[in-house]
Amino acid sequence: MFSNFRLSMAWLHTWFGLVLGFVLMIAFFFGALSVFDREIDRWAVPASRFEPQPMPSFDKILKPVFESMQPTRESIDAMRPQVNGPLPERFETISTWGAYTTHRDPVLGVFAGYEVPNAKEPETNIWANRTIDPRTGASLPDDHLKIGSQFFYPMHYSLTFHWKDLGYWIVGFSALIMLAALVSGVVMHRKIFRELFTFRPKKATQRSVLDLHNLTGVVALPFHFFFAFTGLVIFTGIYFPITHTQLEPLHELHEKHEAAETGLPHDRAGVPGTIASVDAMVAEAQRRWAAKGMAGDVGFLAVRHVNDANGYVSIYRAGTDRIALTGEGIHFKASTGEVLREDPPQTAVDSINTFLTGLHLQHFRHWLLRWLYVVGGLLGCACIATGFVFFVEKRKKQHARQGSQGSRVVDALAVTTVTGMLLATLGILIANRLLPDALPAGWPGKGDMERYIFWGTWTLALAHAFVRSAPVAQGLANPAWREQCWVVAAMAVLAVVLNWVTTGDHLIKTLGAGYWPVAGVDLFMLASALVAVLTARRLKSGDGVAVAAHRVEAAHV
Repeated sequence: MFSNFRLSMAWLHTWFGLVLGFVLMIAFFFGALSVFDREIDRWAVPASRFEPQPMPSFDKILKPVFESMQPTRESIDAMRPQVNGPLPERFETISTWGAYTTHRDPVLGVFAGYEVPNAKEPETNIWANRTIDPRTGASLPDDHLKIGSQFFYPMHYSLTFHWKDLGYWIVGFSALIMLAALVSGVVMHRKIFRELFTFRPKKATQRSVLDLHNLTGVVALPFHFFFAFTGLVIFTGIYFPITHTQLEPLHELHEKHEAAETGLPHDRAGVPGTIASVDAMVAEAQRRWAAKGMAGDVGFLAVRHVNDANGYVSIYRAGTDRIALTGEGIHFKASTGEVLREDPPQTAVDSINTFLTGLHLQHFRHWLLRWLYVVGGLLGCACIATGFVFFVEKRKKQHARQGSQGSRVVDALAVTTVTGMLLATLGILIANRLLPDALPAGWPGKGDMERYIFWGTWTLALAHAFVRSAPVAQGLANPAWREQCWVVAAMAVLAVVLNWVTTGDHLIKTLGAGYWPVAGVDLFMLASALVAVLTARRLKSGDGVAVAAHRVEAAHV
């Protein structure tokens, strides 16, 4: 089929990159935004604009919150098909209380799991979630969307398409193909070191775009490879669900043997129990960590088998001082505070797994490295976007002579994926500032409305890209690129102005106070507006040259 190996790799790189590049663009862009998801949350939820807080007192703050929690009506309705008979109005058997925080979280996310009576599957739980102010225990409105951590972050690995976990599979398959595209790209470009220093912006569009594609691909090659690989590692349990399918009985037996070995009860005793001072258990855990020379911030706290004689409390150290995700768990008997177990040192396999997971999820305290993650993600976006443009530029004149619409379709989809995605992102941020905190009765919640506006904006961008793509079928540029760049610039400035008008937190105030989470989001949007304006101006001048060349060519035909 191909005369040599390099040509076969070129074919694989081109078509794999084209077909799945649209998904990878989303993964890279929202992955880059997710590096600062907590900071975006503070921009989106003004009530959370205060400094990050440590894990609060369990006895004074968390316990009353947990005792007041129950699943939402929506969760109960979703559980009905999984139950034989009616569901209770109140769930009394509590399987788990838990709270998780990082060094960047001002508010605290807490959750509670409840056993479901008459469930069709054993050990079925229904869950309740709440976000609280850790200083007082006061709850934030449930319908307010934390756009960074609850929308942008899951978007990059699941596309927020959760039906049968299909979004995870699409992104995972795209990541696997990306690894093949990276290898084939290296094979194609034998002079890879030279391409690291080659960029000719004043050359023809096809040449300069290819230079930029090669440059961004080579510079961030280790980043691209590593994150595609570790993403697959993290979701191995979804892609290979052996323990919960073919080996379910063996998995259950292993859990019970493990509980017997560790001394941590696997099942409830069925006898009422109490909870001693969890604050005293936290102090003991911190004392033991300090004796080992470790930082003592609590990252995750959980109470298992609540109000049962077999109840126990697990306290895990936050991983801000290292790359590996979690560890050094210490487990206490809930009723007495007696230490049941300290997690032993990890095996080599577990250490590698937690290191790779931690490096991907970057919960450590290292701001420069976080910004390098952002740069790497945006370089990935630039590499994919220039790949789209090069594909169209290389073929559109040939397609125009043949009367083919292939380049037009690819170009419109590329516009939708690149500038359309930016418009949708700015659309949800603008909606966040414009929508009132309480919507009229009968309307969806504020968070749901923000999601609808995100997808609606992206749909409008798609329609505009296709409507304006007719010139591509004639071998010319799609004006939608330039027009959407101008809209991106206008919307970015509008979002910054709306933040000022609706909250009073303008840039002079946030910069003067050194409140970088909100100032950083505003500055990032203004920088995006500037790049969009420069790009639109460059596209305008390029369009003029292309139209003149097209007229000259037509005159000679």
